[in-house]
Amino acid sequence: MEQRGLGDGLTVSAVGLGCMGMSQSYGPNPGSRDEMIAVIRAAVDRGVTFFDTAEVYGPFTNEELVGEALAPVRDRVVIATKFGYEFDTQGERVGLSSRPEHVHQAAEGSLRRLGVEAIDLYYQHRVDPNVPIEEVAGAVKELIRQGKVRHFGMSEAAAATIRRAHGVQPVAAVQSEYSLWWRRPEEEVLPALQELGIGFVPYSPLGKGFLTGAIDESSSFEASDIRSSIPRFDANKRASNLALVALLRRIAERKGATPGQLALAWLLAKAPWIVPIPGTRRLDRLEENVGASELELNTEDLAEINAAAEDVKIEGARYPEHLERMTNL
Repeated sequence: MEQRGLGDGLTVSAVGLGCMGMSQSYGPNPGSRDEMIAVIRAAVDRGVTFFDTAEVYGPFTNEELVGEALAPVRDRVVIATKFGYEFDTQGERVGLSSRPEHVHQAAEGSLRRLGVEAIDLYYQHRVDPNVPIEEVAGAVKELIRQGKVRHFGMSEAAAATIRRAHGVQPVAAVQSEYSLWWRRPEEEVLPALQELGIGFVPYSPLGKGFLTGAIDESSSFEASDIRSSIPRFDANKRASNLALVALLRRIAERKGATPGQLALAWLLAKAPWIVPIPGTRRLDRLEENVGASELELNTEDLAEINAAAEDVKIEGARYPEHLERMTNL
């Protein structure tokens, strides 16, 4: 697979694998732990070298899963994880915390669960309004000096915040939601990243599955599936939003691709420093996502996709209000 650079010195596959859904957010996992390990290892076999996890996924269990799955190929992959949440004695998330001492403590936990000597890419999961970003960047800078972290990342951060952090410790990558149905990063974040030489890692590049075409008006979501609480997945709004998928399907069929592959190829064509991390628990979806890296879109294709997307007004917010408040965009 094509390799891409994030920031200065971090090289990864053009398409990564987001591992969160193997442990949470999308309802009960129909597969076993061994099956999830098999999917992760199958990704490596297909050229994926970039894997995304976080201490809060599970919590904690996703890092253990990813660490075990990638242990045999540790020297061939890049593992990204995240800090920024505080947990009670039962391991339940209780709020944000990026105090420097907490960042160091979180890193030790992630190193242990992943079974690695150094974290390749360490993201601040969400900006903590109670801790100056310069202090957070300084804490990660110290971890890099100690050899426990290799690169610093940020997630869902505003352009001004990224600039301040980058002045203390160079930021290799910023991870935020970005897809054909959530394009806010184009306003300020992407121009800032291009100027600063920072890579961009879109999560939910397939709109939490919506852009694959596998979801329609009749789809239902269990209470433990985050989509059951997301406004734009409301049944009434979903019917309107499917117009975007219909447009993608029409163009994709002409290219011999799926709607999901077209959505990923659109991201890859935006800039050579953009690396989407679609998540999946299924081998067939993994192969479909990886196949997007071979789908070439020319100027005319991109113009058609953009024009089609502009014709559709997406209905509903991307998150419930309490989750949207935790972003810094």
